[in-house]
Amino acid sequence: MTAQLGGSAAVSSQGAETSRLYLEGIIAGLIGAATIAIWFLFVDILSGRPLYTPTVLGTALFRHSEGLATPETLPVSLGITLMYTWVHGLAFCVIGGVAAQLLALAEKNFHLGFGILLFFVVFEFGFVVAAFLFAEVVLHALAWPAVLVGNLLAAAAMAGYFWRCHPNLRIGP
Repeated sequence: MTAQLGGSAAVSSQGAETSRLYLEGIIAGLIGAATIAIWFLFVDILSGRPLYTPTVLGTALFRHSEGLATPETLPVSLGITLMYTWVHGLAFCVIGGVAAQLLALAEKNFHLGFGILLFFVVFEFGFVVAAFLFAEVVLHALAWPAVLVGNLLAAAAMAGYFWRCHPNLRIGP
């Protein structure tokens, strides 16, 4: 009977740890998505077209770039903006979840930390390269430096949150 209870406690503890990591990943993802959304709202307001960026990205995603031939005439759409924001938030939650799981591994083995850090740098660089290759129409409508800065701000915000959640994390080569 004791072995059974001990096994249940271990399973329960492991389940609690998994739940904590999922929650941590979702929160980090929402922080990253909100950081980019606020950044582009700021950029769009400065250019005189609030919600223009999520409209362009949503149009590219949901309408297969229909209407992006002349992006300056693209009307801002609250519906497209909300749909894109939802998908964008979900994608960041997935990225945050993966990051939380990898950081949990790095806490157990500090030699993994550098590889994980390198993975995220390559992932960020790969995202920018993929945007240049596959989303050329979108990059004509948006200023690519603003996209790069937005992604770096989101990565920094998520890293700050993860740093707070994992104060004992050490990274070694």
